[in-house]
Formats: sequence, C-alpha cells, structure tokens
Amino acid sequence: MAQQMLRNRTPLPSFEESVPLMITFAPNWPLRTVVFRVIGTALVIGAAAMWLLPGSETSAETALMKLGVSLFFFFSGLALLMLHHQDNQPDAYFDPIRRELRVLQKNNRGRPQTILRRSYESLGSVRFNEHYLEISDVDGTILMRLPIDSTDIRHALRMQLSGLVNISA
Repeated sequence: MAQQMLRNRTPLPSFEESVPLMITFAPNWPLRTVVFRVIGTALVIGAAAMWLLPGSETSAETALMKLGVSLFFFFSGLALLMLHHQDNQPDAYFDPIRRELRVLQKNNRGRPQTILRRSYESLGSVRFNEHYLEISDVDGTILMRLPIDSTDIRHALRMQLSGLVNISA
C-alpha cells in the first residue's frame, strides 16, 4: 500500500528560481541620521563628563540638580542614538508562493509584524535602477523605494515579478 502511494505522488514544483526575498528599507535622511548620532553621542559623553570634570564645590542642592541634568542628557542622547537605528527599519518580504509583497516591522517585543500586504497583481509597476527598486501603485504614485545592493537580488526579483507585475525600464 505504501509503495502504491509513493508511485501516485505528483512531483512538487521546483521553487529554486523563486525563493522568498527580504530587503531592508534604507533611512530616508542619511544626513539627519548622522546629525542625530553626533548630538546623541555628545549628550551621553556630556552626562558622564559632568561628573568627571573638576568643577565648583558641590552642595547637596547642586548635586541633585547635577544628577537630574546628567540623567536628562543621558536619556536624551540614548533616544537620539536609537531613533534611526538599523533594527528599527521595516523589511520588505517578497513571497513567491503567495505572490504577495509584505512589509514587516518589529513590534515592541521584537517580533516582526505585518504592516502592509499587497498581492503582486494589485501593484501598478516596478522599476529597477542600478541601486534601488521603485514600486508604484496602479495610479502611478510611488509606494516604496528599496535599496538593492546585489545584482543577484535584482535578477531574482526581476524573475519573480516578471509576468505578474508591469516592469518598466
């Protein structure tokens, strides 16, 4: 009976050409990210330097104010450093089996959560450039622009989306 079941099995389609791809979004303002990191680093260093550098004689009232200011500098600097961190960027997941694009972002617990789900048929067009992929809606508005670092990823995406989405040059 088991041999008869093995003979009647239909072969599964090969998914070697269509593997799921995940691309991370790039920060939109790289200059703003650098400025926030410089200011955040200066605030964190300033919070520590406030206690290490010699200053006036400290009384109980000034020590309490110094503690409050240094804690404010420290937490403000950490917030600025973590504002545009790479782990906070969403990911675009191209699923060839379900034929859909999902945008995943980590929630408060660090687990990926779907914030956008679009089938390939509902997308307007896709434009490949040397350094990025631009996905447009049916009305022509740009949905997202994703950086592509590798020619292999660009080729795999082009193969996965061909025939399902209008690919423009």
